[in-house]
Amino acid sequence: MPNVKSPAPLDRSFFEKDALSCARDLIGVTLEFKGCSGVLIETEAYREFGDEACHLFSRPSARAFAEKNPPGTAYVYLNYGVHWLANVLCRDPESGEVGLVLFRALEPVLGIEDMEERRGTEKRVQLCSGPGKLTAALGITQEHHETRYTERGGPILTRTPNNDAWEVETDIRVGISRAVDLPWRFLAKDHPGVSVRKGRVKIPNSNREKSRKK
Repeated sequence: MPNVKSPAPLDRSFFEKDALSCARDLIGVTLEFKGCSGVLIETEAYREFGDEACHLFSRPSARAFAEKNPPGTAYVYLNYGVHWLANVLCRDPESGEVGLVLFRALEPVLGIEDMEERRGTEKRVQLCSGPGKLTAALGITQEHHETRYTERGGPILTRTPNNDAWEVETDIRVGISRAVDLPWRFLAKDHPGVSVRKGRVKIPNSNREKSRKK
């Protein structure tokens, strides 16, 4: 059989846009690593300014990361001491504002047996239906922080043939206690593999009361 070349990684220009546009455009893009891959079906945008839930808003280490790295760089951190979460850095060339896009869920495509072994489950729809599940399935850890999704050697992002065919819907973000009402989560419409279906995110009671008083 002839050798089939895998798609080239997205180039840096793909990530030279604001976080919301980048998060939306990443729906339908393929995330590939260690012979495994899947199509992103859920992302969340986080912005440097006016977004208290964003690491760039509150963490000097995150701001230092953004200052020294180009768009398309991986931002990987440990969440609550349990799960590695994978993000990508983006930068709006007009405003200069930087942002992060969190990979929340993907639809497994290749290397599914390896993903199942790493995750310890054969339930396909739940295999990568959350940001910690996704990184566990692909084997992404702190080791891949500051690698480039635009360069081979680590996790890469590639455009798929039907990338633009995905219908995208928006909802509020998951698992945060600040800026809870911003509709900056992007989902492949009606896909069963997302972490939380549209309209089902639970807002902490304290934040719900604040929203009612506005």
